[in-house]
Amino acid sequence: MRKKHATHRVAVVITPNAPLFEIAVPCEIFGAPRPDLIDPPYVVTLCATVPGERVAGGFTPDATALGALTEADTVVVPACADVDDEVDEDLVRELKAAAERGARVVGLCSGAFALAAAGLLDERRATTHWMYADRLARRFPLVKVDAAVLYAAEGNIFTSAGTAAAIDLCLELVRRDHGAAVVNELARRLVIAPHRGADQAQFVVAPLPTETDSSLGPILDWARENLHRPLRLADLAARAHVSQRTLIRRFQREHGLQPSHWLREQRLRRAQSLLESTQLSIEEVATQSGFGTPASMRHNFARFLHTSPTAYRNSFAK
Repeated sequence: MRKKHATHRVAVVITPNAPLFEIAVPCEIFGAPRPDLIDPPYVVTLCATVPGERVAGGFTPDATALGALTEADTVVVPACADVDDEVDEDLVRELKAAAERGARVVGLCSGAFALAAAGLLDERRATTHWMYADRLARRFPLVKVDAAVLYAAEGNIFTSAGTAAAIDLCLELVRRDHGAAVVNELARRLVIAPHRGADQAQFVVAPLPTETDSSLGPILDWARENLHRPLRLADLAARAHVSQRTLIRRFQREHGLQPSHWLREQRLRRAQSLLESTQLSIEEVATQSGFGTPASMRHNFARFLHTSPTAYRNSFAK
């Protein structure tokens, strides 16, 4: 059973003419009430650099001034209208203060430019929409720009690639707050694909398939149902009736990562869910998630989640 969480306050920063979709993403994921899933709910406040200013699409949000950021546990800066515009000085000051007091500071898409202007990305790995990555690197040379990933996280600073990747990052934040089981159910209710890992490519050049049965979807569903087995690349290739080299190429084309990386990510998610929602022993969790041994599971938790299975379970204990 997961522990009772304190109310978490999320401030969403709105800049003039900001894209509506990027504003809507954190509002939907954090702001929509789901009392049977997330209790207490997140409390979302809209904060505008220019209160009363319209955003793209002609909407004028009911937003307060930036001073409200001082009460936020998470500050989210969605995309801006033009990455070449100077970042509001008051916003820069408030972002610095939020980071210094330990709040999570999140830049969605081109919102990363605001975080960079505040110096929060100096010497950190960060990402943005692939179309703006070169400009971010040139304008802020201290930022370690990685244009290949969906989102990046270092300490309490988070950045995402464009549009749909903002959903992935927001879901990752919910996972950190409430666990894998909650975020999987949230994704199901939103009718979106299961939460994608940070290292999945944000831009994959994928031509339309020439065969109607060429999608990896059925193979991935089968693999998820059989994670308890010691699945290998050869097993996935045999199930797909293709060579291992062909399977690797298709994985790269459709997902931008290696099959082994995808399997590891699925095993970690399964283990997290079991640790959160069951009283299975560490040995049983390792077996059912396909790691085989507790030592292997502990190694993967330490390397990729920066914790141990026991510590992870304890964080969700009453």
